[in-house]
Amino acid sequence: MKYHRRLLEEKLLDYHDSFTCVLVAGARQVGKSTLVEHVFGRRLKPFTFDPVQDLYGERSDPDLFLRNNPPPLILDEIQYVPELVPALKRYVDAHRAPGLFVITGSQQWEVMRALSESLAGRVGILDLPAFSLSESADDAGLCWFPAWLRGALRSREDAIAAMREAAGTERSPAQLIWRGFFPEVQTLRESAVPGWMRGYVATYLQRDVRRMLEVRDETQFATFLGLCAALTAQEINYRQLGRDIGLSTPSAKNWLSALRGTFQWLELPAFSHNQLKKLSQKSKGYLTDTGLASYLLRLSSPDGVQGHPSFGALFETMVVCELHKQAQLLPLVPAFYHYRQHSGMEIDLVADIDGRLFPIEIKASSSVRPADARAISTFQTQIGPAAGPGLVIYAGTRTLQLADGCMAVPFDVRGAAG
Repeated sequence: MKYHRRLLEEKLLDYHDSFTCVLVAGARQVGKSTLVEHVFGRRLKPFTFDPVQDLYGERSDPDLFLRNNPPPLILDEIQYVPELVPALKRYVDAHRAPGLFVITGSQQWEVMRALSESLAGRVGILDLPAFSLSESADDAGLCWFPAWLRGALRSREDAIAAMREAAGTERSPAQLIWRGFFPEVQTLRESAVPGWMRGYVATYLQRDVRRMLEVRDETQFATFLGLCAALTAQEINYRQLGRDIGLSTPSAKNWLSALRGTFQWLELPAFSHNQLKKLSQKSKGYLTDTGLASYLLRLSSPDGVQGHPSFGALFETMVVCELHKQAQLLPLVPAFYHYRQHSGMEIDLVADIDGRLFPIEIKASSSVRPADARAISTFQTQIGPAAGPGLVIYAGTRTLQLADGCMAVPFDVRGAAG
């Protein structure tokens, strides 16, 4: 399969030169092993761990394993060998040097948490998502958000200048949503995509989440996944989520936490200047791959996506996840929130960095009007000097200035890369 250049390649190399360990975390099948092997080639000896077999003695005698295999090493799928984590800590404590270990893992729970805590201060952590638009198309110009954000931090004029000549590529949003962004899916015929998704869900249910949660009722958990797909891009109501499938509220929270811990679910907390109010408001949730969401919604083709009532929610999911992917390129990733007032006025996404707040609205339509910037203008007025320029991201092809502090840009805009 053709290798697609990943946005995090340079950051991975920088972390490798700076930290004793680098942890590349992400969902299964997003290309963690491929990325690490491509970047480091034969410079690092690779070990891929098995969930059942103790292939290298890493479970029975982890200290001996490290003595017999001195770094630099690639330790792939570390979540399968929790016994290795204490030995890694002991080795790193005795040998402080950059670039000793590059580690990959697919879960944030238990082993991954123990690893990050044990190696605090000596591990650089990178979250690798599925392909972004620029990675799937091998077009660096489609990674525009970091350049826009850097310009917007300086001034509204620089934000406008960063996108003034940009335009969309006229790619079909329905096709992109339906196929999703797992690397392997990009090469499949359309007729084979549902089969791949079925295998991914079955394996995911069997090996990861159900084992973590000790869920016995496979049908109930499959129903839960489908409900999550139906609720993508909505505020999370755990009580309703559990009630709809006969699950207690604590169990619904636990199950959704497992999806989040295996990188299948992204949550945006509610933004508020009032910290207590922020804690009481509902987060907004997204399945991290629209192809998986489309499969769980039983959408058999891009045409099915286009005509489905969930099209707007799926489009928002794609855009939110895309901006989250592109933001990983920045040295410091912004905090992302959603904003909603009791009056009903809402902003889909607020990027928070350097004390500035950048409002972003998402519209699943091919045209926009100045009225579409009204919520952004209201937000800017309410927030005051801390509010930066805003964006309306839509399914059209032209870059337009909708208001003094707001531009409309296509979801697949080709801007200034870097």
